[in-house]
This record gives sequence, structure tokens and C-alpha cells, in this order.
Amino acid sequence: MKSSLIHLFLAFFVFTAAAQTNAPAIIPLPQHMDVREGAFVLWPETKILVNAAAKDTGKFLADRLRASTGYPLPVKVAAHPLGTRTEGTIILECLHCGAWTLGAEGYDLRVSSNSVVILATNQAGLFYGVQTLLQLLPPEILADKVSVGRQWTIPRVTIIDQPRFAWRGLMLDVSRHFFTKTEVEQILDVMPLYKLNMFHMHLVDDQGWRIEIKKYPRLTSVGAWRNEINFTLDPKSSKAWRADGKYGGFYTQKDIRELVRYAAARHITIVPEIEMPGHSAGALSAYPQYSCTGGPFSRDKDDAIFCPGNEETYAFLENILGEVMKLFPGPFVHIGGDEVSTADWKKCPKCQARMKEEGFHDERQLQSYLIQRIEKFVNVHGKRLIGWSEIRKGGLAKNAAVMDWAGGGAEAASAGHDVVMSPYAPDDFAYLNVYQTLNAGSEPAGEGGFLPLSKVYRFEPKPKDLAPQFQPHILGGQGNLWTEYVPNLRQAEYMYFPRACAMAEVLWSPKDLRNWTNFLARVKINEQRLEAKGVNYRRDPLNTGEKHLSQ
Repeated sequence: MKSSLIHLFLAFFVFTAAAQTNAPAIIPLPQHMDVREGAFVLWPETKILVNAAAKDTGKFLADRLRASTGYPLPVKVAAHPLGTRTEGTIILECLHCGAWTLGAEGYDLRVSSNSVVILATNQAGLFYGVQTLLQLLPPEILADKVSVGRQWTIPRVTIIDQPRFAWRGLMLDVSRHFFTKTEVEQILDVMPLYKLNMFHMHLVDDQGWRIEIKKYPRLTSVGAWRNEINFTLDPKSSKAWRADGKYGGFYTQKDIRELVRYAAARHITIVPEIEMPGHSAGALSAYPQYSCTGGPFSRDKDDAIFCPGNEETYAFLENILGEVMKLFPGPFVHIGGDEVSTADWKKCPKCQARMKEEGFHDERQLQSYLIQRIEKFVNVHGKRLIGWSEIRKGGLAKNAAVMDWAGGGAEAASAGHDVVMSPYAPDDFAYLNVYQTLNAGSEPAGEGGFLPLSKVYRFEPKPKDLAPQFQPHILGGQGNLWTEYVPNLRQAEYMYFPRACAMAEVLWSPKDLRNWTNFLARVKINEQRLEAKGVNYRRDPLNTGEKHLSQ
């Protein structure tokens, strides 16, 4: 009851503010926002004051403001910036004290006519406060060229904010279509504006192996390349072609380290996915000895499966994961585990012998055996295993987390497992690769389906049938972009935005504050921000082919 009253109270403040003509169009909507008359004006003489813990965020803000205003704003470090506040200052301060209840990512932002103050318990919260500050400014503040003659005003507001969920993610499938390091960085540049903090890279699949593994060089020399683009796409739509006509590409370990650093500077954790035991033609085309059949393998028929009866398979997978885990400092390693055909295992002498030895009566138990062995290896190296819904089949590994795309999230959470909600079946809220209109002929080629912006905005990560005591196991959610029909960055951006903005609000803002009409009004202003950043997006999100589209 107390929580509901608080949310109603917050809703009153937010929507009272939204009714004003100067209401800030912030996405995701803050937990509490109070707007008053007046503004702070950014001038060339404005100073940024920080304490030592806030120095990096202060530099980020100064660099961002300088790019669009041309103002050479100095960043000055003081032990207690609040105590040295003067007129015309922006103050960023990390306060490490127990009195704060905003958590690791929350912040307190207050704008008066004389100053801007952002307080947080650490840099993550402070950084998100800065992202909100940027959305309080005119959209041109996000451009990389100076806007001459523009007055840069920030409305007087009090904002107290923190996220609803810890996992606020996007997934990019770089296996089916390879995106360069620079292109991935462009996506990482947009995510912080919406306080998205998890970037799941689907690094391997049948169509391509995208990460250099020193011990197994054929994974990239062979596994990273295929003969054609497939999926009826125009070959000219993608630039990922080698001189000999092969399609693909891969990231060196140096590339990966640079991407990890780039993401970390924006408070984004990269989650690597190394698919097993299915979807493995990229790997098994290079090393067929770790399959049941020895190949050959089609790069687009999902018929390549690792052999769990072969002891050498585990050494191969562990050696790969050993190199991967050294590159990605985040806590999670994704191992896929979805859509595994057991047909080869039924006919494989080694697999059948393993089943007899372990007392298994179903090949799904063999899949669970492989996952549990891999989980122990991952745990020993200080990481947590996460996989798609199917890793529950045959028995879920003890400490594993589930990324639920096909059902079973509530059951996994009820059994004490952490869950990231990313549903495709039975009701799609999170697969951003499907059409945004019922008039499919009016959009670039896609794989079918229909996921309009309004439906993403209706997504509720907490299952209705999940008991309250297990709801903390729902870590959050993410939007997935599979790239069978996405051959370049411009098309990826078109599929992400503005649906990723809706996903961000679902995962950050209090559920009781969601309002479709209000969100649409903010989306229109947000389009100007995307324009300023040079990001492609779907410009008419309500043109869906439905006569009556509402929340």
C-alpha cells in the first residue's frame, strides 16, 4: 500500500510537469520530476566543479558540451564542490555515505537559475544524471558540430531518480552480419542516453565466428567467412565482403579489449555469447572433430552440434572460454543453449556411451550434462553462466541464470535462479528484428512478425504468476536484434529506434508512471536528439497498418 501511494504521488508530479509547455521530454521518464519557472543558462564562462571521484564524469560532460556549444568549459576538482559553489557552476559530486538510498545507479539532479547540482553515490549514478542533464538541454547539444548563436537553457527542475531493474539491455547479432568495431561503438554511443547498461554480443553462430581465439586460429580464418550473404538481401547492401568474395569478418582480441574499454567508459557491460552445443557450424566448419558426424556442415541449416560424448569437446570449449573470459571483465558469460537438435546424439556411439555411463534416459539430460560441466568451469573462473530458455531442459545448472525468450522465466525464478526477460514466444515484446508495420511491403525486407512501438511499451518484465518473494530474481530485460535481414548499421539503427527507447523506459521507470500518450509526445522531441547524433530511426512509429493502435 505504501509503495502504491508513493508511485501515485510521483505520478502526480510527473504528469503535472508534462502538462506544462516547457515540460522536459526525458526518456526514460524519471522517478520523480518537479518543474518550476525559470532556467539556468549555459555560458562560455560556466565552470564544472567536481570532487575527485566525479572527475571522469566531469570530463565526459565538458567534452560533450564543448563539441556542440564550442564553450571551453573548465573542469575543476575540489574536495567538496558544494561548499565552493558560485553562480554559473555545474557541480558533480559523488557522496559515499549511508544516508543515501538511491543505490548504485540513482542520482539527485537540481537545477536553479544560478547552478546545476548532480549528486550520486558513485560514478554510474552521476553519469546517468549527466545523461538526464543532456536531455534537459536543446536536442542540438548532442551534435558533434557547433551550433552558432544558440542559447543553451536548462529548465529549473528537481529530479530524484533510480532504475527499476538492474539489467537494461540490447543484444546485437554480429554473427549473421558482421558489424565493425567502429559500428559497434556507434551503438554504444547511443545506449547511455537512455540509461541502457548491458550490451549482449551474439559473437558466434552457424553463419560466422567473430572473435579471435589464439589457440584455435581456424575459428576465424575459416569460421568467420561464408560464401554468400543469404536471406535474399542485395549483396551491395553490406560492405562485409573480402576481396575473394567471402562474406564475414571478426574482431581481434585487441578490438575486443578496445570495445570493452569504450563500453566501460559509458557504464555499459558487454556480455559475450559463445553458442553451444547447437548453432555451431561456424566453429565446426573449422574443427569438425568436435562434432558427432565430422561434417560437412551447412552454414544456414542449424545442423551443426557439438558432441557431448567426446571428452575432447570439453577441452576445446574450455580453452575457448578461458580466452574469452580474460577479455570480458563483466560477471556473465552467455553460452546460448537454444534450439538444439539431438538427432546426431541419438546415433552417436560416444554420446550413447556417455548416456549409459551417467544413467541418462533422454538426450536432453545429455545437453544439461554439457551445460553443467561448462558452468562449473565458468564458476571456477569467477564468472556466472547465462543461457537461453532451453538450458532448463534436462535440469538447470545450479548457479545458472536464464535469458527467457521462449517461456519458463517464472519457473526458473521460483526455483531461485536469476532471469533476464526477453520474450519472443508465446508473445513477442523484445525481438526488434521483426516488422514494425502490417504493411510489410512498405519496409525493408524482414523475417516477418509484427512488433510496433506501442507493444514494446506494454512489456512487463515481471511475470504475473511469480510470487512476490521471487520477483527480485527478475534482473530486468533486453531487446534483441537478430540480423538475418539487417546487413548494415543504418538498418540496425532503424530496427532499434525508437523501440529501444520504449524498452529503456520499461526497464528504468516505475511501472505506475507509464503513459503511452505522454511517451509519444516525448518521442517526437527525442527524434531531434537522434537527428543531432546522426542516428537512423523509424520516423513514423504510428504508421503500423492498424486502424486503432493504442496502449
